[in-house]
Amino acid sequence: MQTTAIKAEPRRGIIYVSISGILWGTIGISAQAIYLQSEVTSLAIGFYRLAIGFPIVAMACFFLVGREVFQVKFRHYVQMALIGAMLALYQAAYFSAINYVGVSTATLITLCSAPVIVSMASALFLKEPITRYTLAALILAVIGTGLLVGAPGAILDSNQLLWGVGLSIVSATGYAAVALMGRALSGVCHPVHSTAVSFMTGAFILLPFVTFSGEVINYSGEVFGLLLYLGLIPTAVGYLLFFFGVNFISAPTASIITMLEPLVAVLLAWLFFSERLSHVALIGAMLLFAAITVLYKGEQA
Repeated sequence: MQTTAIKAEPRRGIIYVSISGILWGTIGISAQAIYLQSEVTSLAIGFYRLAIGFPIVAMACFFLVGREVFQVKFRHYVQMALIGAMLALYQAAYFSAINYVGVSTATLITLCSAPVIVSMASALFLKEPITRYTLAALILAVIGTGLLVGAPGAILDSNQLLWGVGLSIVSATGYAAVALMGRALSGVCHPVHSTAVSFMTGAFILLPFVTFSGEVINYSGEVFGLLLYLGLIPTAVGYLLFFFGVNFISAPTASIITMLEPLVAVLLAWLFFSERLSHVALIGAMLLFAAITVLYKGEQA
């Protein structure tokens, strides 16, 4: 089925994925505000994000795709469900890694290894070559993210380090699978269709974490509003833009651009929580912007 495929326009893809990265960068500060006002767990937030976002993308799918959902082959539905499973996996692995090695280390390993995994897997499975522009942008982005997130803190237990690093790499691999499978589906179904199915699958997978934890939905209006924001804006809108964007650009390019997420998170933490923004972090931010510029030049070449 090619009726919903979108012509390759690299500039539009870079803009879509950049906006999704910016929206994802607001997740951290929103989650931090929720933690300060309630005892909701990280995995429960992951569930609510997908569960709240699903009706929005499902309605969009109904209006934009309609009966064409029945023309998609079963194996493509399996791929969509796998994307949902990977969405659940990389969130669960990431939040678990934080318990072992802390936010900075887990974020650093996950964000820096994800585009490397995507680039290698994309060249192997999707036959998307690693150009000199992609390689240069990858190096700039990895170094920039390292400087932005900061050096890992001291870890005393080697067991904790092993589990934390392992779970962070699992998280990065899950994200890489989402990017690659989303790219692979770009020619056979509408992005909103794959997003709806993956959200539904991911929410069902994360549901037991909420059910078995005995968590009761009894939040204040502000916390409920923040959960709605997370489900509607960075999740529903963010992932829709991301899956639209990978129609126009390569998977490695998309994965590098989404490294804007920690930049936005650091800036928002500085603005709203008075967290320190060092000179080293500013250099990291400039390197991330340089990486996006290199990618833009490469897609135009």
